[in-house]
Amino acid sequence: MLPILLVVFVILIAFQSFMSISTSKIEKQQYRVIKKEAGFEVRYYPPATLATIKSSAKSYRELSSAGFRKIAGYIYGNNESSTKIAMTSPVHMDINKNESSMSFVMPSKYSSKNLPRPNDVNVEIHESPEEYVAAIEFGGFANDATIKKYTEQLEKSLELKGIKPIGNFRYLGYNPPYQLIARKNEIIVAIDWQENAVK
Repeated sequence: MLPILLVVFVILIAFQSFMSISTSKIEKQQYRVIKKEAGFEVRYYPPATLATIKSSAKSYRELSSAGFRKIAGYIYGNNESSTKIAMTSPVHMDINKNESSMSFVMPSKYSSKNLPRPNDVNVEIHESPEEYVAAIEFGGFANDATIKKYTEQLEKSLELKGIKPIGNFRYLGYNPPYQLIARKNEIIVAIDWQENAVK
């Protein structure tokens, strides 16, 4: 029995190592770090092309399951030309009481002009505005409790620094659910930031 368990353990570790390497090779949304603070950093995000679905979901669990299937369907070929579009990271989630949303960042070679039209009318292709954000990172598996914890932590850090958040705090997920090690999550929020001003 022990040799069998050892073999299973070795296979699991090998698979997780492969997943970690594969995830690191996925195209990631570009940004520029403006300033590092204790516990968070300020970034500049240029415009990006997103595929987004809106949802009445009020929790991470609700939004992550239903939302992911709809947008994944689009990039896996549920579009007017049956084109398969490469997965990127992170996945954006805006979870709030009014209207939540989930977005996939499209590969940089695409724009809203050359992407195939979704067959699902609930999938919206659009360009995000450029923005300055504050970001805090955490590991492990995300859930509503951890998202709330790090949102509050980032909110307090911004208050201490006199930085004004704008709009909703958003969750960014970088890993597939079956990746168990080296997981990365972030909470971001747009901020009132003048890059040339002294902060």
